[in-house]
Parts: sequence; structure tokens; C-alpha cells
Amino acid sequence: MPVLADGSAPGMSQVLTLVLAGGQGERLRPLTERRAKPGVPFGGCYRIIDFTLSNAVNSGLRRICVLTQYESLTLHRHLRSAWNILNPELDEFIFMVPPELRPPQRWYAGTADAVYQNLMVLQQEQPRWVLVLGGDHIYKMNYLPLLRYHLDRGAAATVVCTEVPLEEASRFGLAITDADGRVLDFREKPEHPEPMPGSQDRALASMALYLFDTEALVRATVDDAKDPSSSHDFGKDVLPRLVGRLPLYAYNFNSPEQPGEPYWRDVGTIDSYWQANMDLLARRPELDLYDTNWPIRSGISHRPPAKVCVSTEGTMGVVDQSILAPGAVISGGHVRRSIIGPRVEIHNGSVVEECVLMGGVNVGKGVDLKRCVVEESAQIPDGTVIGHDLERDRLKFKISEQGVRVIPRRAPLP
Repeated sequence: MPVLADGSAPGMSQVLTLVLAGGQGERLRPLTERRAKPGVPFGGCYRIIDFTLSNAVNSGLRRICVLTQYESLTLHRHLRSAWNILNPELDEFIFMVPPELRPPQRWYAGTADAVYQNLMVLQQEQPRWVLVLGGDHIYKMNYLPLLRYHLDRGAAATVVCTEVPLEEASRFGLAITDADGRVLDFREKPEHPEPMPGSQDRALASMALYLFDTEALVRATVDDAKDPSSSHDFGKDVLPRLVGRLPLYAYNFNSPEQPGEPYWRDVGTIDSYWQANMDLLARRPELDLYDTNWPIRSGISHRPPAKVCVSTEGTMGVVDQSILAPGAVISGGHVRRSIIGPRVEIHNGSVVEECVLMGGVNVGKGVDLKRCVVEESAQIPDGTVIGHDLERDRLKFKISEQGVRVIPRRAPLP
């Protein structure tokens, strides 16, 4: 364990965590028309932000500020009900910090600008380090090894990266490093990606997670705010400007000291969101929700158990390789490879296959749904068929590149 200048060991109590949770999630519409992207339900009984917050709490972080902005009501309700678990008397908190429109009186222009407009939080809390996280990724990570890595190398800033195949690397922002992990350059979606040291077929892609010395973060965001040409984004503007000026390092997320398999997904599109849900259905998924050593917390512990039963017509409900959240009732329906949220009801003769049904969805009798994402509280009338006729479905619903239909709460159904 590294030792600080005063002779003490570093503690996570000296870290302030800023969770950026104000994104609009344009590519996830219509799921984000009434909620911020981090507040979108995921995996049956979670919301996307639960993974970031669980990582923080499991890592021993107890001072967390969630910076909200767009359509934050659903997110605020969830954080108040599900994450009111820390003790303020011990200086533990999860605070929601909405934009206050201080001068220059505008909404956040980018990730760095969101931090810049909340520098007063750093002045009040006086942390040694600031951990900047996105609230819209699905992954498990222990942040303590990141802090150790940061201190071992005398870094002023450290960006978390994950290994990606070289043939896919042009889709990401890449960190070019030396053998010790010091960042030599950042390249945004390069046409000809460069492999990471020690590998010929893998590159280091930024996960948009950053650990800063507080002083370095303040100076970097203030300098960025003065630049009229900047888009005020950490990955595009702030970190490239620090290369060669400050000790900037990349931490490899694919480290054996991390919990479980190195799974990380940016669920920013309908296809990536649907696929990440489907990933949970593997017999041994890379993202293990049942790991008691690294629990993912949510706020639905007071629901009754899920139930699979015979319908009034005498048909037995059947569930194949699916996840059922508490309160779900499968009454004579057949569920195959699907994620079923809390309080969902699926009635006699209905077939739900490769679908994500959010909480409160009611599926009538004789319904056939395939490859659908159904928004919370949607009512699917008897006899509805979706997922088998692409052109007909396209007239009513948004359809992703991989053919996933999105059925909003007020869908145009008969």
C-alpha cells in the first residue's frame, strides 16, 4: 500500500466521487423521452446508475455527488428511495446536485463543464482526489486498485481504459501509452489504431472514468472553460491538453485485481442496451449479478416473489432461460430468453421471446412479442403481434439496426 507524505495510508474517505448523470441519451429514445439515461431500467430490477453507485459503495467510497440535469425527476426519486443508505453523521452521503445556472447561466456544455460549474462542491468538501464517473455504463469495478495505481506512479490524472480488439478499436477513443502506462497521446476513433504495449492485436480504449488530484482537476477545468474553441469534454479536450504537461497515466481495467470478468458496456444505443440485457441470460454471464462479494443494489426489495402459474383457461405458464423480477406474474404465458421487470403480467397463450419488459407492463392474451423492448407500464392488448413483420412494425415503432422494436408506454396499439 502506498504511503502519503504525512505517513498515513490513503483512504477512500479522502476521495470525492462525482457521478455525471445528466445525459439526454438521444440514441436511446424513446426510452429517454421522460427520463435521463442513467435512470433507464436495466436487468429486470435495476436502473443503469445502480451499477456505478454499487461500484462506488462496494469500493468504500462514501462521499458521492450525482450531477443531474436532463429529465431528472425519475432519477431523483430512485436515488431517494433506493440509495438512502449512508450515514450523514459519519460524513457519508449520496447527494443529488442539479445545475444551479450560476454565471455564465447555461446548462452543462460537456462533461468537463459539468465539473467546472460545480467546483464549489470541491471547495466545500476539500478532497485530496476526485473520481469522475459516468452514470450510464454497465460494469463492475473496484476503484481502490485505481487509487493505488495512481499513487504508485505519482500521477496527477489517471484515465481508466479497457482492452479492445484492434479491428474494433477505431470505434473508440484510444490512449497511446508507454510500457509503464504513461499516456503519450489520445486519439479519437483513429482510422489506423495503434496496439497497446506488449500486444499486437489489442488496444486501450478509454472508459470515460477519471481519477484526478484535486488541484490538477481544478486547473484543468478552469483552463478548459477559458478556451472558446473547446467542446468542454474530458476525453476530447481536457486530457489531450494535459499530455506532456502533467503525469497522466492509463489504468488497465482488464486487471486481475478487479472483481469478476472484465465486462464493460456503454449502453448508449438500443442495440447495445438490448444486447447487454441478453448477456445476463448466459448460464455463466460475464457480468455476475449473483456475486455476494460484489452486490449490485437496487430499490425493489419490498416486492412479492415472482410467480409462474396456471391461467384461468388451464394453461400452465412456462419460463425458459429468463430473468423474472419480484412481483412478475406469468399466468399461462410462455417466456423465452427475456428480461421481465417488476409487476409485469403475462397472460394466457402469450409468447414473449428475446424481449426486455420494464416494470408494470401488462401483456394481454394471445400476444406474440419477439425482440422487443417494452417501456414501463405499457399495455399490450390481446392478440397483438410484434416482431415478425419488419415493414409493418416500422410504421408504428422505432426499430434498431439489429431489428429490435421499441414499444413506448403510449404505443399506437389497437
